[in-house]
Amino acid sequence: MHFCVIKSRTIKIFVAVVLVAVLLSISVNGSTSAQVYFGYSTRKVPIYNVETEEKQVAISFDAAWGADKTQGILDILKEYDVGATFFLVGFWVDDYTEMTKAIDDAGFEIGTHSNTHPDMVKLSASTMKSELETSISKIKAVTNKDVKLFRAPFGSYNNALLETAESLNLKTIQWDVDSLDWKGLSASEITNRVMSRVKNGSIILMHNNSDHILDALRLTLNRLKVAGYKVTAISDLVYESDYTIDRNGVQHKN
Repeated sequence: MHFCVIKSRTIKIFVAVVLVAVLLSISVNGSTSAQVYFGYSTRKVPIYNVETEEKQVAISFDAAWGADKTQGILDILKEYDVGATFFLVGFWVDDYTEMTKAIDDAGFEIGTHSNTHPDMVKLSASTMKSELETSISKIKAVTNKDVKLFRAPFGSYNNALLETAESLNLKTIQWDVDSLDWKGLSASEITNRVMSRVKNGSIILMHNNSDHILDALRLTLNRLKVAGYKVTAISDLVYESDYTIDRNGVQHKN
């Protein structure tokens, strides 16, 4: 009898472990964020990187304050013949409308980084939507193009934010390679940090007005080129449809 009780308990534990493992692997087919089961709640996850056998990465620049170095970034990107994505805050578009147009005219992708750069998880769903709609409207007024990508300020997100972005047909994009260029690192330190973390399908985070971005960008692009990586905009890296996102934020093609 004692053996039967122990065996029954063992079977129940095994079944519970298998059930949790299955639930942890759940993701949403074709959605802009994965749904992952943790305990008793379902957490959505944006795209951090892409599973691919191609030696391809995407580089991105968040723009919220300042624009002194932005034209230099465009010149270097053109020099190396690579793509890139710029995530612009709405008030940055207001302050630097001509530079926003220059980014678009140069052929680079523009996504929204919100309208006022708040920690959006602290906002109501209606205010989240207003932040996104307002910034999208400002970008579209300059570029006459639809906005497809969103990056949350501070990388801070929750289910409500991701669901709001999805309702506006936005893919929410994080990153798996943080250059930490905003911390005042030297160009070589930024480049070494990027190269030590980059892999196929990586999304690299940089900022348009960090202290050493011009020297760091040139060094990084040169190192990526030598390593055989193709550098593109995010939309040229991520899958448009028929995909899943796992609980680590890795986008997989079905």
